[in-house]
Amino acid sequence: MRIAQVAPLFERVPPPAYGGTELVVSLLTDELVRRGHEVTLFASGDSISLAKLVSVHPRALRLDPSVKEYGMYEMLQLGSVYQKAEEFDIIHSHMGCAALPYANLVKTPTVHTLHGIFTPDNEKVFQYAKHQSFISISDTQREPRLGLNYVSTVYNGIDVSSYKFYAQPNELPYLAFLGRISPEKGTHLAIAIAKQAGWHLKIAGKIDAVDVEYYEQEIKPHIDGKQIEYLGEANHEQKNALMGGAVATLFPITWREPFGLVMVESMASGTPVIAMKLGSTTEVIAHGKTGFLCNSVEDFVSAIDKVTELDRTTCRKYVESRFSMQRMADGYEAAYQQIIQKRFASNGHVRSAAAAISRI
Repeated sequence: MRIAQVAPLFERVPPPAYGGTELVVSLLTDELVRRGHEVTLFASGDSISLAKLVSVHPRALRLDPSVKEYGMYEMLQLGSVYQKAEEFDIIHSHMGCAALPYANLVKTPTVHTLHGIFTPDNEKVFQYAKHQSFISISDTQREPRLGLNYVSTVYNGIDVSSYKFYAQPNELPYLAFLGRISPEKGTHLAIAIAKQAGWHLKIAGKIDAVDVEYYEQEIKPHIDGKQIEYLGEANHEQKNALMGGAVATLFPITWREPFGLVMVESMASGTPVIAMKLGSTTEVIAHGKTGFLCNSVEDFVSAIDKVTELDRTTCRKYVESRFSMQRMADGYEAAYQQIIQKRFASNGHVRSAAAAISRI
């Protein structure tokens, strides 16, 4: 099958540190190549992939201070994708709503994986193109009132083998928090939980420009280098070691998290996750087995007392069975087949559909 994977330009694929969407795109793209598909990756020029790489800019936009208008490069990229549409059996967009207007202009079907959340503004674009094909990354991410044509839910996956398993936490006990330092991720709540419970907390994650004020006012005053530590942005190995050595990873989100890859990464490392019962956490965590779901700071504090009773091997096996990159690729291959069959059957090109599917 000839597949175009379209990634955001903000981060490299795969990301050097934080970047959940870009990590998923990287793992999916390379796994599809290994399965024999002809894959073209549209991403930043510094991306690393087994697929053919096409880019309109030499490096991730986040790392280029000369770039002032990200949207211009996004338009250039999507223009390049859809000019080549006839070269593909399917186009897979990870760009949110950006590709929706383009997809209506070509015969090649596009499937859109929704990695973000709905807003009053982007809902207008989604409703404009609601008959296109969509994939959610959790069932709770969906908004039934919008009437979008959901083909499937495909959970994000990771390369489990790349995560060292920690059978025991560090001898000096601590809690971990990883992710964007932002109100949505609940960094301030992680600090409040650690302080109320009397635990050492290690924080790692990037600070976006829009969250600098939040960091300066709500987070920085609590960082003392002793009970509350901020370690900066962590790469893969650093994240793995930080989560693997923790007694638990805190995930006190304040928004409807679409998926939350850090939960899976933590459990793959052997570390249970204590999360707010909100958004996708009910689908990602097996309550009482791989972590706990909470409704308040007090619930988190109580869960910390119970988390050492959980089996860390169970956490690892749970991820292997539900959130591997192989299982993710299986889900997307099935979705591609379904979309191609439906598109060609509706246009009367059944023979062409069979040819495309035969390349799977």
